[in-house]
Amino acid sequence: MSVLTDNRTYALLAAGQAGDAVICAIPVRTVTECLDDVGFPKQNRWIFSVIKAASAVGLLSVRRYPALARLTTLMLTVYFVLAVGAHVRARDFGRNAAAATTLLAIYGALTVKGPADVRSSR
Repeated sequence: MSVLTDNRTYALLAAGQAGDAVICAIPVRTVTECLDDVGFPKQNRWIFSVIKAASAVGLLSVRRYPALARLTTLMLTVYFVLAVGAHVRARDFGRNAAAATTLLAIYGALTVKGPADVRSSR
């Protein structure tokens, strides 16, 4: 089994999204600085903790609802396309842009491969 199709990969990424939801809700200084750098409006920042919490649930659904997990990876791919675009528009090519680009590649690859349960049901 490939790392990209392994349910443990989805669980690990779900933990990362859940942790990110928490730090977006607080918000910690690095999140605030990142959103300031790309010019995201302060009054709309609450949405990030909701998006990240929902994506954690979607990723965790991989065993019971693999198609939902795959839809979640697709939506996270779209999210990170937008994030990378925001960094490029703001000419912010530092560590936050690198992280968004890396996550874009990961979620894009997960979307293409799909979880093990979806692949075996074809």
